[in-house]
Amino acid sequence: MQKMRKGVDTDGLAALQGDLAAPFTPISLEEGGRILQDHFGINAALTRFSTEKDDTFRCDTADGTSCVLKISNPREVPVELSLQIEVMRHIGHVAPELPVPRVHQSLQGEYLTPIAAANGDVRHVRLMSFLPGMPLDKTCANAEVREHIGEMLARLRLATAGFAHPGESRTVCWDVQHLGTLEPLMRYVPELALRQLLGNALNRFLDIEGLIGGCRKQVLHNDFNASNIVIDPHNPKSVSGIIDFGDTVKTAIAIDVSTAMMNQLGVVGAGNDVDIFAPANDVLRGYLRVADLTAEELSLIPHLVMARLVTRALLTTWRSQLFPHNSAYILRNAAPGLAQLDWILRHSPSHLSELLLSFAD
Repeated sequence: MQKMRKGVDTDGLAALQGDLAAPFTPISLEEGGRILQDHFGINAALTRFSTEKDDTFRCDTADGTSCVLKISNPREVPVELSLQIEVMRHIGHVAPELPVPRVHQSLQGEYLTPIAAANGDVRHVRLMSFLPGMPLDKTCANAEVREHIGEMLARLRLATAGFAHPGESRTVCWDVQHLGTLEPLMRYVPELALRQLLGNALNRFLDIEGLIGGCRKQVLHNDFNASNIVIDPHNPKSVSGIIDFGDTVKTAIAIDVSTAMMNQLGVVGAGNDVDIFAPANDVLRGYLRVADLTAEELSLIPHLVMARLVTRALLTTWRSQLFPHNSAYILRNAAPGLAQLDWILRHSPSHLSELLLSFAD
């Protein structure tokens, strides 16, 4: 039986999920081109990117240069958009060698510009450099690439260690320290077997939730998944881009690492002898060459990987029903995670806590 969490408002989903639940009228390619010309003085051909909650365009100019135009969801809060911009600018100053997008000023000298869309919505516009390459989810990562991913995540953590911003403590539903607040989304899971699986995982999470409060925290990327890592096409063993700072938040270092590892879990085999953490451990191995993790953090990470799988299942199931026209994009990474979650739940909590302790100093 699923434990019920005290104090959760089961009717407060809109407040909990914010702009993830907000429908909006997409900006057309033509309107996007006018916005780019009016506010940045750039004439370009636009191509729409698939995104979760905003309008994002690749902009290719006649001289061969490219940039990325992002037009926010009407419900996105300016201070949170500023957080994303300022953390990228900070990284550009303290670690210019890291391949993160550079933010461009508008003709008015602004990094974030409010506009009125054609339908009257107030939106906010920003322009960033385009990082060429192949998204990791479009290619295959071997052990060397996974270790490089870990190194890059650690270098990113060190670069943002001294960063602070008024919007850093916002609530991001993908941040698993808030998984308990997503419990009302269980009502959107239609299959009984899946509800039971997620309920069992939620019970386990509630048992370790209090440990997160004792973890080291700082502003972190918080979404190091295969869609947000760009690989150099001329050197497929090298990360050439780190993109999408939309989930940036002050959270536990262990959560940031667990998110990257969850996205590199192995495929569940026919038996129970496979270790799905084996490929993810390559990420951890690379990470620890650059930055440290305590034994307490290492023991917690497998549980946080489980929590991220539950978070993804709940949010994608819910949002695919809210936005059926975008369900293919929303559910693109969901299916393998259910088998991985089942694998995790077939191992005891104590076993999970010991999985990564061999990496401790």
